[in-house]
Amino acid sequence: MKRVLIDTDVILDFFLDRQPFSENASKIFALCENRIIIGYITPVILSNVYYILRQIARHNRVIEKLNQLLSIADVLTMDKNVVINALNSGFKDFEDALQYFAAVNKGNIDAIITRNVKDFKTSEIGVLTPESYVRTINAML
Repeated sequence: MKRVLIDTDVILDFFLDRQPFSENASKIFALCENRIIIGYITPVILSNVYYILRQIARHNRVIEKLNQLLSIADVLTMDKNVVINALNSGFKDFEDALQYFAAVNKGNIDAIITRNVKDFKTSEIGVLTPESYVRTINAML
């Protein structure tokens, strides 16, 4: 469970200090920063985070935050195959389908960390809330 896709909501919890969720988001990013786990994001996640942060901060500040994120997380590839699989999947949310199939395409993602677990009902990859993931990884360490 050391290679994880971190969903948009977890990143925003961290950057926006959304209580009570930001504590576990911070722990996940500390695990990434300390190279205890490998965190992944997607280009769609980056775009979404940029868009939301840009509503409250200047472009240069948002870019700085995204660069900080990229210093501790890797970006999954999204290609035509990922998009086709997402379009033809049973996912009700296209964005979540894109995230999921980018993780599947990578081939070795152990878990998806999101507060929207219900959106990944058909996932063959483990899906955990940040709180559950932190508990699980702490038990493994």
